Amino acid sequence: MVMNTNNLSVHPLQSVEWGEFRKKTGVKVIRENDLLITIHKIPHTPFTIGYIPKGPLPTKEMLSKLKEIGKIEKCIFIQLEPNVQRTQNYELNSQFAIRNSFHPLFTKYTFVLDLTKSEDELLKNMHPKTRYNIKVAQKHKVIVVEDNSDEAFETYLKLTQETTKRQGFYAHTENYHRLHWSSFPHKIINHKSLIINQLSSHLLLANYQGKTLVAWIVFVYKDTLYYPYGASSTEHRETMASNLMMWETIRFGKKLGLKKLDMWGALGPNPDPKDPWYGFHRFKQGYGGELVEFVGSYDLVIDPFFYEIYKIVDKLRWFLLKMKNSIR
Repeated sequence: MVMNTNNLSVHPLQSVEWGEFRKKTGVKVIRENDLLITIHKIPHTPFTIGYIPKGPLPTKEMLSKLKEIGKIEKCIFIQLEPNVQRTQNYELNSQFAIRNSFHPLFTKYTFVLDLTKSEDELLKNMHPKTRYNIKVAQKHKVIVVEDNSDEAFETYLKLTQETTKRQGFYAHTENYHRLHWSSFPHKIINHKSLIINQLSSHLLLANYQGKTLVAWIVFVYKDTLYYPYGASSTEHRETMASNLMMWETIRFGKKLGLKKLDMWGALGPNPDPKDPWYGFHRFKQGYGGELVEFVGSYDLVIDPFFYEIYKIVDKLRWFLLKMKNSIR
């Protein structure tokens, strides 16, 4: 049995439950003063990469300790992506060779919606087109339900495979999703306290005429609801099922007494309409949340020589992946 010590972590990706899940995927997990660090092997080499998703802002003492860990674990670098909003300029500490990441993994922005507002207030703050689309879905009698059954998960998995193929983006493997779903509880313990120290996941389905059109997995952690994974069908797009799904997700969070909905990523304040993620950004923006900027992504360089080599290899790898995807 894992003893829960989530008192200090502020994000699902720093929780005890997330660390146990990552161990199941074959990743080494290190806990250092409640900080979750994952160590990832670089294939066909003795080297690794460290990763600290959504942790605290780095301090001099923290970076010094991480450098020690990095040397022991043969890390070329450790990537840090703090779950800290940018309220002022953050000065990089050159003494510890920390620099802006050449390949950030998490988006620098997200939309955060205040769930303490009334439903009327939330609807009023939405874009008129978003409100209209919600009404369209309701008129079509689209129904959103929480369904954490094995059958519902298989439906989610099928829609996820369909969505990733259609959108042409890179997703986790089927085994990753199965381990993910089996690793977290799907019930909430003591939610009336408004501080939920156990990470739980919940599967929401938007059904129309007996068919699932949209499937989302959401997280509940502390006082916040998170929307990390979503999938949809190409059928019956006229029903606007995704719009109702988001609205019912908002209502789901409010019923639990949660304070915020984190939409798990967005583009910046002036997004490029040609960006492949522009549609997702506009969809989330329609619900009237605050566009939050984080301090960014940083690399603590342990081995400067191999760091430069890795940058070149990584850039080439992604170029080849995009080329492969474009000729499918």
